[in-house]
Amino acid sequence: MTKTAVLRSGKINEDSPMQRRTLLSASLGLGALAGLAGTSEQWSHAAQSGPEAKDGLILHAGSGLAFGTTVTIKLLHENAMAAQAAIEDALKQVRKIDALMSLQQEHSQVFELNRRGAVDRPEPDLLQVLAFAQQLSLLTAGAFDITVQPLWRIFSQSGATGALPAPAEVAAAKALVNWKNLEFDPKQVRLSRPGMAITLNGVAQGYAVDLALKTLRRHGVRHALLDTGEFGSIGSKANDRPWLLGIGHPRQRDTLSATLKMDGRMVATSGDYETFFSPDFIHHHIFDPASGRSPLELASATVVAPTGILADGLSTAFMVMGTDKALALAGQIHDVDALLIDKNGGVRKTEHFPALQT
Repeated sequence: MTKTAVLRSGKINEDSPMQRRTLLSASLGLGALAGLAGTSEQWSHAAQSGPEAKDGLILHAGSGLAFGTTVTIKLLHENAMAAQAAIEDALKQVRKIDALMSLQQEHSQVFELNRRGAVDRPEPDLLQVLAFAQQLSLLTAGAFDITVQPLWRIFSQSGATGALPAPAEVAAAKALVNWKNLEFDPKQVRLSRPGMAITLNGVAQGYAVDLALKTLRRHGVRHALLDTGEFGSIGSKANDRPWLLGIGHPRQRDTLSATLKMDGRMVATSGDYETFFSPDFIHHHIFDPASGRSPLELASATVVAPTGILADGLSTAFMVMGTDKALALAGQIHDVDALLIDKNGGVRKTEHFPALQT
């Protein structure tokens, strides 16, 4: 049996809002590769061969800090120098998106937008992500909304004192939430009302996965697994066997709800355990724009989709939509599957979710 190490996130604060380490574990079957973290400007590299490795290929791994977490890339390649160059370029792509879309870094365009209500000469990557976010808001009837940041702010501020915001505070913040009040073009991004703010935490890491994998392919990499907190893969891990991910149970530490095989699609998980404002997980970092409160049904939502940005965004949207609506929407989108776990531990999934039979 292949060993896995479940990666979990606990309660975090607004100092690291991009830390969305999923309740997933990467199963390589090629040895542990922990302890490879660098700084946001550094990366580290290791190589390992083993009986499961493909003929002539060696496992290489590199990692660095971005999005408030450790980003890891593992790939199979016959040439160490080429592998190193591919990993470094892919990590640069991830750090670029983190720097552009961070809520906390003062030089980020998202930070500037939230500070003054507008940002001039937006980067093409920002425009692309904003356009996707609007399309997803329309597709989910507003369940996905990047303008929920005012709700995060008041819950985070109250949570720092061990309290919850008053109903009047929630109502005032909710009044600022409306994805239709975000306007943008190549010259400027604008928030139409004072006090509005956005968060791209629900899509940025998935988008970074897409860019990083594109970079790896450009370097000729044919087999890789990438973890930014969301997962993407190319090829297989060894001897044509798929990369495997374990989906951890949102309440039971060291327990897997399912093991899935990576089939070339991307994987993202959102859950009420990632950042929470009450120990019962009733109040957490995902907000229903319609109520101004956290959705009450689901504990976690894992989505498999053709792109990282779609998997990332839908995992957030599905948490808000709840089981029935989420599964119905998943069935309408090509190559999208989902596994949903409710707060009582009940599990439902789409028919073709790529889980291994146990």
